[in-house]
Amino acid sequence: MSPVAGVMTIPDYMSPVQIVEHVQRLESLGYKYVWMPDIFGREIYVTAGYILAHTTRIGVASAIAHVYGRDYIASAQAARTLSEFSGGRFIQGLGVSNPLASQIRGIPWENPVQKIREYVTAIRDYTPMNTPFNGPPVKIFVAAHGPKMLAVAAEVADGANTYMQTPEHTAQARKILGPDKALNVLLPCCLSTDPIAAREAGRRAISIYLPLPAYQNQWASQGFTQADWSDNGSDRLVDTYVAWGNLETILARMQEHIDAGATEIEIAAASATPEIAGSEWELLEAVAPNRL
Repeated sequence: MSPVAGVMTIPDYMSPVQIVEHVQRLESLGYKYVWMPDIFGREIYVTAGYILAHTTRIGVASAIAHVYGRDYIASAQAARTLSEFSGGRFIQGLGVSNPLASQIRGIPWENPVQKIREYVTAIRDYTPMNTPFNGPPVKIFVAAHGPKMLAVAAEVADGANTYMQTPEHTAQARKILGPDKALNVLLPCCLSTDPIAAREAGRRAISIYLPLPAYQNQWASQGFTQADWSDNGSDRLVDTYVAWGNLETILARMQEHIDAGATEIEIAAASATPEIAGSEWELLEAVAPNRL
């Protein structure tokens, strides 16, 4: 049985036809979820609706929709509508992202822990005015790495999403969340035994996070220094947070997280040969629920 439940997909880099083909292929391989990040291209909830309309079984998760992009009413309306129209296949992942998300909108950056607690609580408590529609319940997961944010996820959400973390972190997260909350671990992976190509793929996967203070603080707490996240990231940093190697090696890394307390593994497939279109499918096919 595959330990992988879902796949991180970035629709902004695909045409509408390619999005549908990609997700329908994931659905045919038995994946439970497709995850989508909230960046600055397509609107995440609209895109989720498009995918849900072109699929029948796979769940669609915002991973994550950042809280500075919409007020809590807009987020509640979007999630409940998508859940209703899809028969409960939408999952709402929320997070604070980073200060850029607020700055580009001219919104003051707030204390992240307080912000996410108030935002998720407000969504849970929201009742529409002057309409019979309230929508079905929607599972909410909070992007959380630090102990305070994990504690908030345990308090107000159905669980937590973590990204680019160690099995030791997963074990600590499970202790904070307790036994009854979900812990979804997103793991960058590259199916390649060539250390140069695999590490380059890993660097491409983590490059956007290298300048972010939140990740730097997390890495520092795990024994890394500025030298590790400077100059495109050290080999040690890449090897710690990106699972690469043959299939058995990658599956073993996933199992370490499961043994440490992860509920599910979601993967971000990094290709060692990005110049070959669709080369990431070798990994996606290999670890698919219908194949293992």
